[in-house]
Amino acid sequence: MAEVYEESSTCAAAHPPPRMDTLQEMPSMTAPAQTSREDIRPRPGRHLHLVGIGGCGMSGLARMLAARECHCTGSDHAPSPVTEALIEDGFQLHLGPAPDTLPEGTELLVASAAIPSDHPEVMAATAAGIPVLSYAEALGQLQEDRLSICISDTHGKSTTASMLCHILIQCELDPGFIIGASCDQIGGGSRTGSDTVPTGPHEDEPGILVCEACEFNRSFHHHRPSLALINNIEEDHLDIYGSLEAIVDAFREFAALVPPAEEGGSLLIAHDGAHRQNITPGLSCHVSTFGFHPEADYQVVYDANVLRIGILREGMWVTQWTNQMPGGHNALNAAAAVILAHQLGAEWEEAAEAMSTFNGLDRRMQRLGERSTADGGSVVVYDDYGHHPTEIEQTLKALKLVEKPERVICVFQPHQHSRTRFLLDQFAESFASADEVLVPQIYFVRDSLTEKQRISSIDLVEKLENRGVLAQHIPDFDDITTHLLEHTCDGDLVVIMGAGPVWTIGRDFMANDS
Repeated sequence: MAEVYEESSTCAAAHPPPRMDTLQEMPSMTAPAQTSREDIRPRPGRHLHLVGIGGCGMSGLARMLAARECHCTGSDHAPSPVTEALIEDGFQLHLGPAPDTLPEGTELLVASAAIPSDHPEVMAATAAGIPVLSYAEALGQLQEDRLSICISDTHGKSTTASMLCHILIQCELDPGFIIGASCDQIGGGSRTGSDTVPTGPHEDEPGILVCEACEFNRSFHHHRPSLALINNIEEDHLDIYGSLEAIVDAFREFAALVPPAEEGGSLLIAHDGAHRQNITPGLSCHVSTFGFHPEADYQVVYDANVLRIGILREGMWVTQWTNQMPGGHNALNAAAAVILAHQLGAEWEEAAEAMSTFNGLDRRMQRLGERSTADGGSVVVYDDYGHHPTEIEQTLKALKLVEKPERVICVFQPHQHSRTRFLLDQFAESFASADEVLVPQIYFVRDSLTEKQRISSIDLVEKLENRGVLAQHIPDFDDITTHLLEHTCDGDLVVIMGAGPVWTIGRDFMANDS
């Protein structure tokens, strides 16, 4: 196998349809009411109301709380496939403009990270003396009586967590999980799992719970990891952090939450790309490294031409497999999942065999299929959640290598005005593998109206054109679909990218096949 050294990245998590925020100045995010820790702990029979229940994480939390005999109601701004599924399963939801009252009997309110502190239901709870928790705080409390596995990095949380859960299920370790994306192979985005580990070295210990630990707004500081993964750290959420140094500091604080080694605490961290030399000094937990570098504790070897991955431990092969998801970043995601599964009790070969059968998850390099073109040929269409420059670069490189297209046409919707402004030059550089880029309006989320006025999609288009990339700003989704129908040719690769509702373009383009 050839040794391949690449930067690690993949996309962060969500499931369409994405959440829409109101076009207004963004107030501060939800903070919990001052109360004792025992008062806010979810427990059987308690009525919890979840605001923003339509998100993947929140809906998974609702299902897990309900499985623990909590009475859960919820609200969201609009119906979606997620809310429809909850209603079908018996959850009582309010969908539409937020009411200024809560369901009768509400004892505890849980708000998603997207819910501001001046949300009517949050204000109603505060006025009534009802405790308010963030999603991350509630999740952290669920982790306290579980063997908690926290997947944390700038890119790849949903992908790596889904890979790990698939392996653990196949190896009969029966994990619970809450993941910010849907994966059909593991039954969706959440699962209750066993109360105790059914087999292996952790047999009869508290059951496994796999969760994404998101760095946005320092949410992951509320988690309670037994084992943690840090795969990569880059500039993102600069509207929150202001600098890469502050981001690294936040990850260091997260890593310090892992218990001491003598209590079973363990951190798996990338040898390169995760600022490990700034993260690991002073930690009391067990620390191991992985990556393409020969000095990593677990050296990953990847042959991009055949998607073959192997892991070396102290210079000896421990396992090899063929991945189904291409890209060096996915090789690292998969290797991390296999290593974590082994640490949790899976045999190396069993873990690798399970990993070789992982097909992927929604909106992560998802192959939508092929469709005919006006010239009588066919194009291949992919959908991807990537909305950070590194994610874009790695995804386009990997797909170009696998599909070997005549042209790469990318539809990219920038996600958040401040991210676009902070990383504008990096975004322009990330499309080097694309022959044409179509850019709709920036997806407005979290930023203030003032921030919205500081940058537009046209700024990105101009940067791309300056680098010799054919680029157009086409504001309307329907017009982009029409452009694709009229201008794609035999052998083209169409990649739809972004964390906003841009995913609908791919579905519409496929649905218009004649």
